[in-house]
Amino acid sequence: MEKKLFQAESKRLLEMMIHSIYSNKEIFLRELISNSSDAIDKIYYRALTDDALTFNQDDYYIKLSIDKENRKLKVEDTGIGMTKEELEENLGTIAQSGSLAFKNENELKDGHDIIGQFGVGFYSAFMVADQVTVISKALGSEEAYKWKSSGADGYTIEPTTKETVGTEIILTIKENTEEENYDEFLEEYRIQSIIKKYSDFIRYPIKMDVTESKLKEGTEDEYEEVKEEKTLNSMVPIWRKNKSELTDEDYENFYAEKRYGFDKPLAHIHTSVDGAIRYNAILYIPEKMPFDYYSKDFEKGLELYSSGVLIMEKCPELLPDYFSFVKGMVDSEDLSLNISREILQQDRQLKRIANNIEKKIKSELQSMLKNDREKYETFYEAFGRQLKFGVYSDYGMHKDVLQDLLMFSSSKENKLVTLDEYVSRMPEEQKYIYYASGDSIARIEKLPQTEVLREKGYEILYFTEDVDEFAIKMLMNYKEKEFRSVASGDLGLEDQDQKEKEASEETEENKELFKALKEILSGKVKDVRASKRLRSHPVCLSTDGEITIEMEKILQAMPDNQNVQAEKILEINTNHEVFQSLKSAFETDKDKLNLYTNLLYNQALLIEGLPVQDPVEFTNDICKVMV
Repeated sequence: MEKKLFQAESKRLLEMMIHSIYSNKEIFLRELISNSSDAIDKIYYRALTDDALTFNQDDYYIKLSIDKENRKLKVEDTGIGMTKEELEENLGTIAQSGSLAFKNENELKDGHDIIGQFGVGFYSAFMVADQVTVISKALGSEEAYKWKSSGADGYTIEPTTKETVGTEIILTIKENTEEENYDEFLEEYRIQSIIKKYSDFIRYPIKMDVTESKLKEGTEDEYEEVKEEKTLNSMVPIWRKNKSELTDEDYENFYAEKRYGFDKPLAHIHTSVDGAIRYNAILYIPEKMPFDYYSKDFEKGLELYSSGVLIMEKCPELLPDYFSFVKGMVDSEDLSLNISREILQQDRQLKRIANNIEKKIKSELQSMLKNDREKYETFYEAFGRQLKFGVYSDYGMHKDVLQDLLMFSSSKENKLVTLDEYVSRMPEEQKYIYYASGDSIARIEKLPQTEVLREKGYEILYFTEDVDEFAIKMLMNYKEKEFRSVASGDLGLEDQDQKEKEASEETEENKELFKALKEILSGKVKDVRASKRLRSHPVCLSTDGEITIEMEKILQAMPDNQNVQAEKILEINTNHEVFQSLKSAFETDKDKLNLYTNLLYNQALLIEGLPVQDPVEFTNDICKVMV
């Protein structure tokens, strides 16, 4: 027997491998299964160039065995096997490094691309095992060898016997501790669940003798437990099948099996790319929003596989935030992974895949909008808010990607309309895309500020969500048409000059009255003016500047609000009989003028959904008018 000792540096490195690199102990089985699959692949590739060797896939498999009594878990394969030298080379990766350079390089560069190799992945077995034994017989060799190690103390290599070509890895599972339950890795159901989770799509059968309860022969109600060999993995993933072979039901079943959601997906995207970067992906657009979608517990991301092996359950780098509702998976053979396969390097391949996926999702949504409007509106009802957040976030960086997917309710139709639809039917003389904001459509439709636009037959978009106006402010314009609030000081109407002239004349003619009104409302409004937009209503509020009244409401409701306020203008309809009452009070009764002014101001606040500052005073003022 030949005894090998790990050097001091390698000893520390092994401890790092076991305790730091892998965040989840169950990963060890994924690593060992992947190594076994690679060992079979090596025979396949050799058969391609060696005429004396034939490869019959049915002869190759991976077998798991559990021996609870002796706390043994065995992983056996019919792969290419290893000679004594290869055992030394492959399983001595850490021992042979012989210096801290290997460790430093890993820490600096975030790992090596060593997926599919013995070495680091193999050593993850020591997370759950006190002792690891490897028995291997190489293809074309008559001799077999046994490698054995209890971890940092070193390893031994000695000759042994093995009838068939391949490798057996036998783990002596650790005893339970107060913190860790190692018994789980000796339970059939647990092993099956780990295989299903990480290695379901390994291309060779992973077999295990599974205990099942069966009706005892010759009886009607007596059952007995029997062991039957079962294949634990499905082997051929749906994404590697030809799209023409698959039905909508197949995709829906996969969606349900992977527990992407309890709903049925509205659409699926199945894409295979074979170019500078090779990958397969199946993506789903859900019908319903997950219950925790806007909570801190929600994690975006796609499942990420490398050559059919699950690497990450949620890879956030593959989805932009505004498409975080998308579910699905990506499988690639070209990704650069770190030592543990758990953390991806920020490399070009990953970014390319992410960019391609973003384009695919947008294309699918555009196609749905164009060809199945009802389905798109179902999607938009669930996730339209997220698209708007996408327009607003990152200082509008993504607005060009998302603007054609946005929809809003409109004064023209009792349904959602796109910005393109709005612009396409604008009258030639209309300068702006008009919008009105409020808590509900019913409330917006009664806003006095909309009167002049309705009179001209101009369409108005209704903003009922708190993010709407912020998104539009970031968008600024669409197809060279600026957005303009109905409460804006300048509506850009063709006859505006005439109306403005009339309003200015009224304000000048009643200069002292408007000055008195402004003094009464000092600190509450920036100005009081004659209105050029009101028709039947006596009063309304408009704004100067970028902050609108709806934006003020939203900002004031935030926990860390800075008391941001819109610059409010009180507009009075000089053609309304209320204005005559104001003029009369100004001339004869200053107390009544004060009463009327405060009443009109509070009415304007209520129309906008703003709180009346002193409700008691407001009700007393109403009573005074009634007496």
